[in-house]
Amino acid sequence: MKRGFRTSCRLLVIVLLVGSAAAALADEVTFNLVPRVLQSFDPAEQQREVYRTWKLVPSKFGYDRSGSSLWEAKLVEAWPESLYGKNKDGEDLRVLGLRGKFLRKGYNYVEIVPGTGEGDGFEPKPIPIPGRVHFIDLWVWGSNHAYTLEAHVRDFQGIDHVLSFGSIQFVGWKNLQVRVPGSIPQSWQYLPRRQGLELIRLVLWTQPLEKVDDFYMYLDQIKVTTDVFETSYDGNNLAEADELQEIWGTGAN
Repeated sequence: MKRGFRTSCRLLVIVLLVGSAAAALADEVTFNLVPRVLQSFDPAEQQREVYRTWKLVPSKFGYDRSGSSLWEAKLVEAWPESLYGKNKDGEDLRVLGLRGKFLRKGYNYVEIVPGTGEGDGFEPKPIPIPGRVHFIDLWVWGSNHAYTLEAHVRDFQGIDHVLSFGSIQFVGWKNLQVRVPGSIPQSWQYLPRRQGLELIRLVLWTQPLEKVDDFYMYLDQIKVTTDVFETSYDGNNLAEADELQEIWGTGAN
């Protein structure tokens, strides 16, 4: 009788402990996944975003003998119909166009870097990614070259991570997506807990046997699917970046 009573008590304690753990864990695994556009390239959207320019930085064989880059980027009036349809309203839609070549075949690359300024005044500026990002996607117009595309992101510890979108060997517009693995840290135990990533560049790689002259590509709507949920607590405003800036000034981290 006593043995049965003790067993029942132990089971009750286990159930209570498991229930408490589940309740605590439930707060940590709550999600609010939403899409957020990091860069649209459309003039109307640019006004609502921090204005950015994009610079192409090729590898060794992307320069001529005088040292001038063989690559250029410009905004082009175009759009993916799968995203905007026929644009019957006549919106001013733009995409980022890339054109260039390399002097020889091999594992060449060109970095597509966001920043501010033009020409020699260009300064790289990583794009902050809101929330805890799960996916990064973008639209690519391909011309059937056997090249690959990567996104490089930086975590709060200053470590860079490479995420591959895979091959761009297709014709026309296609949406490419890459999952951000859980091994990349986006939070820690201290306040503020959420420590977001930054998109520092896109990188286009050639394959050794593929042609490397007269290359064209277009990019549109760099977007993330991200978790913006944050547990509310008494005094949570004191951990917000804007509040820290107001209280402690430019030296606040």
